[in-house]
Amino acid sequence: SPSPLVAAVTGAELPAGGLSARQSITLLQELIQVPDPRRRRGRRHSLQSVLLIGVCAVLAGARSFAAIGDWSAIHRPALGVCGDPPHAATIRRVLMAVDPVALQCALTRWALARRDEQATAGDAVPAPRNSRRRVYAVDGKNLRGARQPGGQQTKLVCVVDHTHRLVLTQTEVVDGNEIAAFVTALEGLPELRGCLITADALHTQTSHVAYLAGRGAHYLFTVKDNQPTLRRALAALPWKAAPTDADPGSDRSHGRRESRTATVLDLDQQPERQLFGGAQRAMKLVRRRTDSTTGATSIETVYAITSLGHRYADAVLLARWLRSHWLI
Repeated sequence: SPSPLVAAVTGAELPAGGLSARQSITLLQELIQVPDPRRRRGRRHSLQSVLLIGVCAVLAGARSFAAIGDWSAIHRPALGVCGDPPHAATIRRVLMAVDPVALQCALTRWALARRDEQATAGDAVPAPRNSRRRVYAVDGKNLRGARQPGGQQTKLVCVVDHTHRLVLTQTEVVDGNEIAAFVTALEGLPELRGCLITADALHTQTSHVAYLAGRGAHYLFTVKDNQPTLRRALAALPWKAAPTDADPGSDRSHGRRESRTATVLDLDQQPERQLFGGAQRAMKLVRRRTDSTTGATSIETVYAITSLGHRYADAVLLARWLRSHWLI
């Protein structure tokens, strides 16, 4: 069976390939925070050294306990802290006992630090301030081929960095309650102040807004029939009176051509602002899809609501963030 380490490492989207000595040192500094589930008596290998072997093996393509054990017997991490490699049975016992949540938090901190280092080094010409805002997508997905003891599919709620396409945290959905997993997934991020959280209509919940406001974050949520009163109110807004519409662009993919038009309205004087806490603006996105083979055209209208004011994002930027949410 794949180990919890595989899910944690792939969830943190660590780079393919081996780790340098410097990367190994910084990773070990984070892995020290993971509690050791073993008793003190009889330990021959530190938890951090076993985890480092596991991370390096997973980066090399290992997807099982046996593969990690084989890799450790043949290869050595760049940083020689492990001494003689532990036996495959030892690796299996340790990785089965380790807390996957604590391990994921350590890997997330390490991945965020590396992300920030790379962003600083690559910003020769910094982008506009509004475009540089940290934007995270939150959504739930079923794991392909993963089943629980009762036969149900395993589902995770993940947090993904829009810009770097980096999976930062993931938490298992318990009893099908994806809404409750929203806060749990975001709790794994050390800092949310100033960040924008995008989510589909399922997470358009006032409790989520209150949580994000408490951490100083903003939101961009789609609105569908799970919030019927709010959706009707948004549909009744004076969209035709909006001064300008913005065209976020068009593309061709999956045998169809799609064009999008976005319109944004301020809610300062609108009663809709009271229907959803912290709402500053509403957006209407119209998608026109044309089948390249048949020529048939379909039109879809999507409404969204955000806590960002007009100073922080225009219609084109909001539409781009709403579309990039689906990279998750």
